[in-house]
Amino acid sequence: MTTIRARLLLWLLSAVAAAGLSGAYTLYEGALAGLDQVFDEQLQQTALSLRDQPFDFALPLELPASETRNSVVVQVWNVTGVRVYLSELYRELPGLQRAGLSSVLVDRVPWRVYTLPSPSRGYVIQVAQPLAVRQQRAVSLALKTLAPMGLMLPVLGIAIWLIVGMQLRPLDRLADSVRLRQPDALEPLGESGLPDEVRPLAVALNDLLARLRLAIEAQQAFVADAAHELRTPLTALRLQAQLAEQAQDDAEKHAAFAQLRAGLDRAARLVEQMLDLARLQAAPAGSTTTAVALEELAREVVSDLAPLADARGQDLGIAASEPASVRGDPHALRMLLRNLVDNALRYTPAGGRIDVAVGQEAGAPFLRVTDSGPGIPPAERARVFDRFFRVAGSEAPGTGLGLAIVQSIVKNHRATIELGDHPGGHGLRVTVRFPAPDGR
Repeated sequence: MTTIRARLLLWLLSAVAAAGLSGAYTLYEGALAGLDQVFDEQLQQTALSLRDQPFDFALPLELPASETRNSVVVQVWNVTGVRVYLSELYRELPGLQRAGLSSVLVDRVPWRVYTLPSPSRGYVIQVAQPLAVRQQRAVSLALKTLAPMGLMLPVLGIAIWLIVGMQLRPLDRLADSVRLRQPDALEPLGESGLPDEVRPLAVALNDLLARLRLAIEAQQAFVADAAHELRTPLTALRLQAQLAEQAQDDAEKHAAFAQLRAGLDRAARLVEQMLDLARLQAAPAGSTTTAVALEELAREVVSDLAPLADARGQDLGIAASEPASVRGDPHALRMLLRNLVDNALRYTPAGGRIDVAVGQEAGAPFLRVTDSGPGIPPAERARVFDRFFRVAGSEAPGTGLGLAIVQSIVKNHRATIELGDHPGGHGLRVTVRFPAPDGR
């Protein structure tokens, strides 16, 4: 049984059956206690009714079979302890007991015995009864009480089935509304009329649909932007290839092929960054996390890009470094810092300076890249994180995807990024702050 309805039916009927059995056992115990009192009084009344009867006859040798195995057995003893009368043969019966009520075991059969002396007649009257008789009566009474409950179980099962089915209809309607939707239908599900237990499911589904809609819109915008941005470099590559084919001498061919090679490098860089951005946006936050030492990461990135800075006559180095560690994706964090430093190298003129700093502020780790380039006007700092956006008038080669990649990595690591002015007044300072290890 895998449905909620079947499970509820099974468990509720099991609970009812368990309650019925418990009640029957309690009733059996109560009935047995009550019957003990009633039968004890019956034994006493039977003995008292025989107290004044004469027993001047011999012990019978045989009784009819119909009179054997009675529930109550009467025995009479004389003053010398000789049994002068008994109401039943062919059974091991209790011997002479002390006056009053007593319980004895005869051949492993429990008996309840009442002994009444009759001094005026010189007899002792003893009335005995097997305890099994009382137990059978108590069981019979409990079964009679339990029988109606057993007949009620099928009716109760049908009622539970119908009631549970009626209460689960809102969930069925919610499932139908999701199942019958078209793949492109991402409107929120209706939450009115839903029970309190089902409403959180609808709220969670609506939240999922909203995030899915945003993801699809972002993907559609990305595809549209990519198609637009790729059209220009591909057209340029086609023209450069035609120029290389039409070159008249080696010098023209060399220059044409140099331009073609540069165009291919730019196109490859564009495709590589587009793929990086697509992977970052598709990966869930915190999918690959490990401890990353930011000071070691900074040394690696600076060491990798130092030859490029030297070739451009730029001063690239680590201005300040102190131990700082964050949990994150090492590859993504390396991509983040590399893009920041690469942007600084592209926009900083020859002879300029790029400083990388690693440290902690109020217990929160940070990465900082400062350059002496043209900077970014405050009015455009919010837009530079848009895909394919480039600051007007910029002559440095680029795709407009570097800071968009950085922002995706920042979001995935629950960090923040801040663009500010160079402390010296000319240039840009980019600071990425990570959450403190203690969650502050």
